[in-house]
Amino acid sequence: MTTIDHITLEVADPASAAGFYTSLGLDDRVRLRSGGVPGDGFSGFTLSLVASQPGTVDALVAAAVEAGATVLKPASKSLWGYGGVVTAPDGTIVTVASSSKKDTGPATLKVDDVVLQLGVDDVAASKRFYAERGFTVAKSFGRKYAELDTGAVTLTLNRRKDLAKVAGVDPAGAGAHGVVIGGADGAFTDPDGFRWES
Repeated sequence: MTTIDHITLEVADPASAAGFYTSLGLDDRVRLRSGGVPGDGFSGFTLSLVASQPGTVDALVAAAVEAGATVLKPASKSLWGYGGVVTAPDGTIVTVASSSKKDTGPATLKVDDVVLQLGVDDVAASKRFYAERGFTVAKSFGRKYAELDTGAVTLTLNRRKDLAKVAGVDPAGAGAHGVVIGGADGAFTDPDGFRWES
């Protein structure tokens, strides 16, 4: 199985961005470094934090806001569960969600899973590309969505316009993605320009 050990966000000021990710307990999976020229508009990815219950989603969103995030979509119930969207101080879009609609215990700041959601032009083609590189497809819904089994950070492939809609932003954007994926498969760039490094 090919895994993701961590992701590296390329940001304007890594020192000031670090506090945000540390406050959410993500410093073991999210690294920061000075980036090149930032892209325009939607960067084509979101970072998703999966929690066990709505109260924990609310606590994580509150902690994110306290650490400098801006709310894009307030947390609320939906058909699939409960969640909201924030923009981190460095511009990264972070979704916080739970498949549960009811609390079963006290709220915590525990993130159960970290998911890197990539917005791609052709989910089937991207899925094929990753499968040919040795990635295991855990779930797949035709040309709309695929989830890869990648260890500490789960990777999903989503239609770009659908991912932007969930995030509450315009799907238009160009230039650098601002994320580099760290894995055991060596350095490569996928069909949508997302970079990997060892």
